[in-house]
Amino acid sequence: MPEQDAKDSPDATAQADESLQRLSTELTARVPQLLDAMRSLGTGLQLHSTLERICETAAELAHARYAAIGVVDDSGDGLSDFISHGVPGEIAHAIGRRPDGRTGLLGALIHDPVPIMLSDVTADPRFTGFPPAHPRMRTFLGVPIRVQGEIFGNLYVAEKHGGADFDDNDLHMLRVLATEAGIAIGHAQLYEAARQRERWIEGSVAVTTALLSGGDADDALAVVAEQTRRLADSAAGIVLLPAEEGGLEIVAVAGTKPSASLGVIIPSRSPVVAALLRGEAVFMDDAATDPRMITRLSHQFGPHMLLPLRSGGRVLGALSVPRERGGRPFTQAERTLATQFAAQAALALKMAEAQRDRERLAVYEDRDRIARDLHDLVIQRLFAAGMMLERAQRRSTVPAVQNGVGRAVDELDVTIQEIRTAIFALQQEPAEAPSGLRTRVLREINMAAVPLGFKPSHRFLGPVDSLVGELAGKNLIAALREALSNTFRHAGASRVEVSVDATATLPDGRDAVRLSVVDDGVGIPDSGRRSGLRNLARRAESLGGASWFGPGEDGGGAAVVWEVPL
Repeated sequence: MPEQDAKDSPDATAQADESLQRLSTELTARVPQLLDAMRSLGTGLQLHSTLERICETAAELAHARYAAIGVVDDSGDGLSDFISHGVPGEIAHAIGRRPDGRTGLLGALIHDPVPIMLSDVTADPRFTGFPPAHPRMRTFLGVPIRVQGEIFGNLYVAEKHGGADFDDNDLHMLRVLATEAGIAIGHAQLYEAARQRERWIEGSVAVTTALLSGGDADDALAVVAEQTRRLADSAAGIVLLPAEEGGLEIVAVAGTKPSASLGVIIPSRSPVVAALLRGEAVFMDDAATDPRMITRLSHQFGPHMLLPLRSGGRVLGALSVPRERGGRPFTQAERTLATQFAAQAALALKMAEAQRDRERLAVYEDRDRIARDLHDLVIQRLFAAGMMLERAQRRSTVPAVQNGVGRAVDELDVTIQEIRTAIFALQQEPAEAPSGLRTRVLREINMAAVPLGFKPSHRFLGPVDSLVGELAGKNLIAALREALSNTFRHAGASRVEVSVDATATLPDGRDAVRLSVVDDGVGIPDSGRRSGLRNLARRAESLGGASWFGPGEDGGGAAVVWEVPL
């Protein structure tokens, strides 16, 4: 048997022994490195940093130039995140967003979670091409990462140093690393989920406190919007309340960019509004292309959550939580936490409404008591005093005394009529009218007095409450808040003057309201930040107005002028 003799020859045995010795040496050399990698993976609890360490470790163990982790999304059909080592960030982002995250080579491990080892990735029939500027890659090795038995994502390495192919040793090392990575990722996920729940609970407490503090309702709703935006890591937080004419009105907006959407009413014919008013949450992967969105505001947003503020079977309003176009989709955990937050906010909103009703009832009861006292005591005494004066008038023979007493009686009659009018007004239930623009401007000035250390002076020109529309008024208050914020943060001023002119005129002849904020501070240097001033300009331009900035009248300090049509 010559073949058997060849296999048993001394040369073949020597080659086999040499191969085993080389394998043993290589494994022995890698064991300390693998143990060190396992130790480093367990040192952090931040998920993203843990994934970055896994990529770097995989590249070192496999002697690869590139490494990456593709995180499987909630649907189990694509990638929600793509973390890389050795690949430029913009290219890695493009890879994570490509459709082949579902259908190409990267998607192969998603649908069939078994290791893949290729000598030439471009020759594989599942390969769909590289994005522009992608570095050259030939050899490829990928293994799945499981967390508590479920597929979390896939670990890839590519382009082994020296141009060699990946071998079984590399596969074994990567499998061990993927197993340890699954444990580290599980710990990081638990920690991150606990921290995320803690943040949402803290946000719920802040919202409840703001709504039940008895302060201004607009300020409380602004807190709801800001907390929603911060907790969801979104581009904006928007609070909508039912409008009198139907639909939902945007009453509070918090975001990184100024918005002219305050006061906008989304009609009830919108499928989204109809669903919210039924108490149903709406989730979108891309609001800009979703046919259910009918407003132009949706074109600037991508992933979007719209949550009803529902309590006791009654819809009190809604929360809108959008992310920028191309932003990370909301995970199932984020959707659940946001829904619970909305339920808590709705309960706090209902309790605040009940608290205001109780306070209103107490006011009505007090007014009824005052009206009864005026009618039963004060008017009766005035009647008695008038009758005594009339008797004195008839008994007097001095004309001057008679005339003086007669005038006093007439004054008493007028006073009685005025008291009766006051009693009638007290007995009426006044309509709940929002605070006028003048009141809101004064409130902002008083709030700015605390950080400034003094109260800014103010001046009103024209009937600002009756001439300035609600949309222009809301945005004027936001512009005033921005201008005063810039002043007390940067100006170092000892004097600030605020002027609201409802008799102004735009260059094209339209009636306008003009806001001026002038201080005697240091101004803004040429190299200073102007993001706040750009926000003011964009807010004015969105309403058809303008805003500009320059030195004060005497050449010192700074002046901000902001004007929009009435």
